Amino acid sequence: MAVLALIYILIFLIFGLILYAVLQIKLFGMKVKDFWTFIEANQMLDKLYRFAKQYENMSSQEQVIYLAEAEKIFKAFDNVPDALWEEEYDKYKEVLTKYKDIKMLRWAGNK
Repeated sequence: MAVLALIYILIFLIFGLILYAVLQIKLFGMKVKDFWTFIEANQMLDKLYRFAKQYENMSSQEQVIYLAEAEKIFKAFDNVPDALWEEEYDKYKEVLTKYKDIKMLRWAGNK
């Protein structure tokens, strides 16, 4: 009986913490979906940052993939307040710089 009561208390605490997190996200003026997309984009930002640092010359296919993933990241980061990602600003800036470079190369190549 005591084990069952402990399980109920733990389940109640878990739901309480989830509800508290959702409430904090809403009070910050964001949607939960936008916050979750930001978390996923933050993970992808790390991957693109490493990719941008390692590869100077990408194939056309790699450039297209990089551009598509970078655009998703930029959109996700635009939906959350800047205070959430100011730690990641250097990575964001590096990915943005590489994005602009690829866009310019592709634009110059199409002329």
